Amino acid sequence: MTMARRTITVHQVRALLSGVRRRGVDTVPLLQRAQIPPLLLGDERARVTPAQFVRLFRELYELTGDEFLGLSTAPSRPGTFAMMCHASLGSRDLGAAIERGVTFYGLFPGGPDLTLVREGDEAVLVVRNDFASEEQRFLAECVVIIWHRLCSWLIGRRIPLSWASFTSPAPPYKDEFPQLFGCPVHFGASRTGAAFPARYLAAPLVRDEGELAQMLRRAPFELLSRREYGTTVAEQVRRALVRALGDSPRLPALGEIAARLAVSPATLRRRLAAESTSYKELKDSVRRDAAIAGLAEGSEPIAELAARLGFSEDTAFHRAFRRWTGTTPGAYRLATAAPGETRSQQS
Repeated sequence: MTMARRTITVHQVRALLSGVRRRGVDTVPLLQRAQIPPLLLGDERARVTPAQFVRLFRELYELTGDEFLGLSTAPSRPGTFAMMCHASLGSRDLGAAIERGVTFYGLFPGGPDLTLVREGDEAVLVVRNDFASEEQRFLAECVVIIWHRLCSWLIGRRIPLSWASFTSPAPPYKDEFPQLFGCPVHFGASRTGAAFPARYLAAPLVRDEGELAQMLRRAPFELLSRREYGTTVAEQVRRALVRALGDSPRLPALGEIAARLAVSPATLRRRLAAESTSYKELKDSVRRDAAIAGLAEGSEPIAELAARLGFSEDTAFHRAFRRWTGTTPGAYRLATAAPGETRSQQS
């Protein structure tokens, strides 16, 4: 059974492709090899699985030979990120590791122009590049996400962000940002960056060369994929829902989840609202992600998938799936089948 990992909006797929599109590259073959139906890109509600997104990322990486995938004014040669990680690994603490990484990327024109600023009790990682175009704005988002998750990985625990900000206007997928960063996100700000408690700068690095080599084999996909650290209330609820979905088609009520987390239902609602989400939204997104993953990556008959996700009848599942993605379950499965593959479980 496919686990319900968080799916990715089609707006982010378009942004990922924007660099090669600017060069006039035909993106249809790239999408097909990644098993992403090209027609999905025309639907504002469409979403893809992390596996599809990773396949597209790898296709672009091979095509461009550029760690920035054509999104920057100058390419970054393959291996640059790995050498930055190796250079930072021997640092005495996270603050020194960040400073070393900032210095490393400062050697390359066209790369992220980063600086670490200490402001009272907060540390702010600032991206100073003037990312004005659409593809550069997306690169800025990726840089902030990757650096935050790399820092968390280096010290072995998720660093809670106080806020993240971008100088660019809000993109069409702005509603994804609270889940991506787990903090308030501001657009049209005076600078691009993210803040976290400065005390984390003194945290020792807990990774060795072997662990780094293992991480780099999957980077940057590992860092771009959402890690469920369980440190926000929304993550704890989502993880409980995913687990529950694996055991039973009936997802627990809010009161049951609240009891598991040892809080009252009212407290749970309030804490989720403070993280810009709700129990209903989380429950809906878990079912949506499980449905998309099941259709794109599994061979379970659609009727059985609908029942496993707790839908009492196929028609209710079809209505929900169309609301989530703009297409039907059968059409989505057929479109995401690998070239030459046939799916016998269309109904």
